[in-house]
This record gives sequence, structure tokens and C-alpha cells, in this order.
Amino acid sequence: MRDLRLGRGLTQKGLSERSGVSLSSLRKFEQKGSISLESFLKLALTLGCMDKLIKATEPMESNFSSIDDVLAKDDKKPKRGKHG
Repeated sequence: MRDLRLGRGLTQKGLSERSGVSLSSLRKFEQKGSISLESFLKLALTLGCMDKLIKATEPMESNFSSIDDVLAKDDKKPKRGKHG
């Protein structure tokens, strides 16, 4: 988000004012990565990256139809130290 902010020529104060996220929350987020979901989404909306977030949360296609398929695949992997 910091790179997006800088790429758009925004200061922390400017982004804070546009997004409604407090300046202290924005600073803490950029320094430590900690922020509420609501504030994160406000920043994403303001910086125009909501589409990327939505795409990132779309379910991926799976080769498995059940947990039994996953477990069966694990059973077929060779165990460490066993040959044959």
C-alpha cells in the first residue's frame, strides 16, 4: 500500500484525509503491517486496488472433491527414508 500511495504522489496525511483512516493508523500500518480490516479496505478503495483484493480472495480450482481425495494423495507420496 505504501508503494501505491507513493506512486500516486500522496503523502500519509493526504491518504489519511482522503480515506478517513487516522494518520496514526496509517503510519502504524506502513511501519508494522497492523491495521483493522475496515481501515485496510478504506485504504484499498481510496488507492484503487479493490479489484486486486477481490481477485485474490476468489476460490482457486482444486483437483480434489473431498478431504478423502486429499488424504489419499498424501498416502501415495513416498515416505522419507523408505525405498521400494
